[in-house]
Amino acid sequence: MSGLGDSRVAPLGSRAPIRVVIAGGGTAGHVLPGLAIAEELVDRGLAADRCSVLMVGSKRGIESDLVPPAGFGLHLLPGRGIQRRLTLVNLLTGVSLLVAATRAFFLLLRRRPDAVVVLGGYASVPCGLAAVLLRIPIMVAEQNAIPGAANRLLGRFARACAISFEGTSLPRAVVTGNPVRPAVRRAGMDNGFRLEARQNLGIGDRPFVVVFGGSLGSRQINRATTAAVENWTGGPVVLQHVVGQRGWSVGLGERARSAPPAVDYRPVEYEKDMPTVLSAADLVICRAGATTVAELSVLAVPAVLVPLPGAPDDHQTANASRLAAAGAALLVADDDLEEVLLSGLLSDLVADFSTLKTMSEASRHLGRPDAARRVVDLLLDVLADRGKPLPVSIEDRRPVRGAS
Repeated sequence: MSGLGDSRVAPLGSRAPIRVVIAGGGTAGHVLPGLAIAEELVDRGLAADRCSVLMVGSKRGIESDLVPPAGFGLHLLPGRGIQRRLTLVNLLTGVSLLVAATRAFFLLLRRRPDAVVVLGGYASVPCGLAAVLLRIPIMVAEQNAIPGAANRLLGRFARACAISFEGTSLPRAVVTGNPVRPAVRRAGMDNGFRLEARQNLGIGDRPFVVVFGGSLGSRQINRATTAAVENWTGGPVVLQHVVGQRGWSVGLGERARSAPPAVDYRPVEYEKDMPTVLSAADLVICRAGATTVAELSVLAVPAVLVPLPGAPDDHQTANASRLAAAGAALLVADDDLEEVLLSGLLSDLVADFSTLKTMSEASRHLGRPDAARRVVDLLLDVLADRGKPLPVSIEDRRPVRGAS
């Protein structure tokens, strides 16, 4: 494959729209980057319309909630991921995977896409393997520092792999960053958005801390946060705590009544406008999923990252380590997130704006708000080189168009 800096793709006005299938999902961490790539294709006129970009996901995943409201086509495959141990469930999973691969084969045969972009997750495997059989070019988009099993498998057949972190072990890899939601990208590039967000949230000049642990919530983060709030001895602070469904269902939000006067404690079950809340934050305490760390970096928000225990290949710790090594975040193991430790971290950090500013600048340096553009540029190069032998490596290639 030749260099990415040359202009081998015809001007948009003189070429037919490209047909792309984006496969993968199961979690928001896989689906949201796929939606960002789809948005970029439409915004640049590379796709005829929103419905012409087809996303392929799993019936058991979150994609059925996220994709239709965005206006993109969605096809759901049956089955579930294979467990990482020998079980009877895996026998049934193998059968469902074969069924899903057959359905994906005939889906691609009907649509005849120009390329398949695989995001990882269960649905990417049958769709990616079907693309291999039909000789449709594949491009992998890996979000995490350590690639998942699906992307490691499909990366062997991919013409290129878009990676989010330097050193991610996939063949023919190009560092593009992890595509983020357009709302996050706009917030990160608008200098006035943060001030407006803080005004709308009524924060004033007080430190603003945001805590969340996913849609269901994290018991450990929730427990440590409520204990730290109840025993707070520091100065004034606003703390928005996204409790999650599990914690909210057992009345965790009622803890607001026991918060001391210095803490403006704001528990919510779910936050619909996370880009606004994150852009207003001085500090975030959360897990270290790929989409989360990408959005924090684009928004230049300092963080205390608490990786999810038991995540496949401990990829959340690897994600958090990249930010911690750059000085953009602190990494705290889940087992270490006790009340005293969290209280100490919070009181020390919110009282020291110079440290938070340094962490923010480090985070901004890592952020790639143009990641979706870089991924689509790489896809255009894949399409320009289709039909050529699969390259062994791409170490001699120039950076992605427009990249620094």
